[in-house]
Amino acid sequence: MSDSSTTPTSPAAPPHARRVVVTGMGAICAVGNDVPAVWDAIKSGRSGIAPITRFDATGYETTFAGEVKGFDPAATLGRKEHRRLDRYSQLAIVAAREAVAQAGIDIAADPTRVGVMIGSAMGGMETLEAGVETVITQGPKRVSPFFMPMMLPNMASGNVAIDLGAKGPNFAAVSACASSAHAIGESLQMIRDGRADVIVAGGSEAPITRMGVAGFNAMGALSTRNDDPAGASRPFDAGRDGFVLAEGAAVIVMEELQHALDRGATILGEVRGYATTDDANHMVQPGPGGEGIARAMALALADAGLAPTDIQYINAHGTSTQLNEKLETEGLKKAFGDHAYQIPLSSTKSMTGHLLGTAGSLEAVITLCAMRDGILPPTINQVTPDPDCDLDCIPNVARAVQATAAMSNSMGFGGHNVSLIFGAASTVPTSR
Repeated sequence: MSDSSTTPTSPAAPPHARRVVVTGMGAICAVGNDVPAVWDAIKSGRSGIAPITRFDATGYETTFAGEVKGFDPAATLGRKEHRRLDRYSQLAIVAAREAVAQAGIDIAADPTRVGVMIGSAMGGMETLEAGVETVITQGPKRVSPFFMPMMLPNMASGNVAIDLGAKGPNFAAVSACASSAHAIGESLQMIRDGRADVIVAGGSEAPITRMGVAGFNAMGALSTRNDDPAGASRPFDAGRDGFVLAEGAAVIVMEELQHALDRGATILGEVRGYATTDDANHMVQPGPGGEGIARAMALALADAGLAPTDIQYINAHGTSTQLNEKLETEGLKKAFGDHAYQIPLSSTKSMTGHLLGTAGSLEAVITLCAMRDGILPPTINQVTPDPDCDLDCIPNVARAVQATAAMSNSMGFGGHNVSLIFGAASTVPTSR
């Protein structure tokens, strides 16, 4: 029935000396421009997918995406400053400001102990396209001096640090759709190691451009359900025909537990485990049998000191492609054995679309909200069950379950796999 050879039989890791908690969250994406709006849409099962407005998509195989709506960068960031930032940096700053405001942390009090880790798969795509067009139509001397710093994939991380005044560790994880999950996982390790007390971690992406859509269309990766954008992303459904490209940013404030307790911070949850592996198999296809993601899940359980039966919810990678869900399901069965059939899981990409490098951090925010409120989000657009995806994917309607330990998985082109484990705030001590 299942292959349990990868399943750890007992917790393998001792408690870590420095526990890491979450004290702030920020998000902006197709379903909402802050965390309360995002979570309200997700738990209600509302899709944010609609026809593309960022460019004229006439003639493209796919004409819809998950765009951020109602965002005015000039009003938010200033009329002069926003013109020096690519859209992906703009979105990152918005999400980071929300997270830091909720955390209530005074970064200026000790800025060298506060880091920033913002991952991105694509970086400044809009800037890149505009620069190339300028060279072709107006010549190389008309390229903006801001072209290079606007387009680089590390600049969201750098710009957030500049905006916040954070002088601690800072770099950008660039691992395709695992980027922001890597950012969170590596931030966990840095705080455990004592290299920082606080890290603003997550991802940002703005890939809804002419080349972004055309490139993924050329691969056959995107859904072409142009007559039904809201129903196009259907992870685990037999009729899935590709993912839905989306933009946005999501950030969490990660903080060493005692540091958070000493300043009286409200604890929203805990980052308990992290592991990363690679399939070493194919540029874009997951490894056979989901072996790579299975190893990541098993290693994350060991890192958290948890048994498979301790996990009560999984936010799956679930992109809405035929191969991903089949192999992710096989990986889940390898990692959890027969218990895989007992764990509710969902893919919230069915509502948000696929935010590429931001997927992991947005799904971390959603997973933390789910544990906080005792509501597991649904996988919407479930019409036809796929016999190859026979686990409990919480079809169409959210479910009331009080989970205290949850997992979130991310997988990226290049064979990158990341598994993160989160704990509910109720399991974190209020004094030490």
